Amino acid sequence: MGVRWTTGFLDSPSRVAEPFWQAVTGSGLSPRRGPGGAFATLLPAGGDAYLRVQVVADGPARAHLDLHVEQVPAQARRAVGLGAAVVADEGELVVLRSPAGLLFCLVAWAGEAVRPVGGRSLVDQMCLDVPRAGFDVEADFWAALTGWQRRAGSLPEFDVLVRPPAMPLRLLLQRVDGPAGMHLDLACGDRAAEVAGHVALGAEVVAVRERWTTLRDPAGRAYCVTDRPV
Repeated sequence: MGVRWTTGFLDSPSRVAEPFWQAVTGSGLSPRRGPGGAFATLLPAGGDAYLRVQVVADGPARAHLDLHVEQVPAQARRAVGLGAAVVADEGELVVLRSPAGLLFCLVAWAGEAVRPVGGRSLVDQMCLDVPRAGFDVEADFWAALTGWQRRAGSLPEFDVLVRPPAMPLRLLLQRVDGPAGMHLDLACGDRAAEVAGHVALGAEVVAVRERWTTLRDPAGRAYCVTDRPV
């Protein structure tokens, strides 16, 4: 496909979690845009933006992935040929659903190329939570869609797609027993300190595992803080 950039979207029914994500990422917030000012971009201190926020009218707070490509209509047709279904087509923005039901967007690449660097932590991964029964079909779909090599992860429940060096978000696929979804992950060098900072800003700890901690942000959206180099 020639994915040129990736963006993680934080979709929320209100703006309540936006100050939280500004604080944990050290980002500024762009002027709002779109109908009713629904959209804004988290602006990193350096590099090109790769995180955005959106106020949505339906459902709980969640995350989705945008893939930035050249020739959006042609790439949308290719995605459909691989098993995706079109949800909405606005020409240079096409919303699709993967075989497992994950919503994602194809958008026009605008020249983004410089991956931001982290400080004590960095949002660097979108995790695709995929029901076990359809995992291989879904993983193969994303590998074919992106052109990124699929490899086994560090634990049996994970596979990873190997991103190009300049890409801001890794793609991790996790076998789950619940419904399909997406969530963002942060890498950090001191998980206990990072989690404490998030809790002080309004997050809630859901579960502590050997290599990661699952939290919910002030909007109730799940995400993870992980033991990985920034």
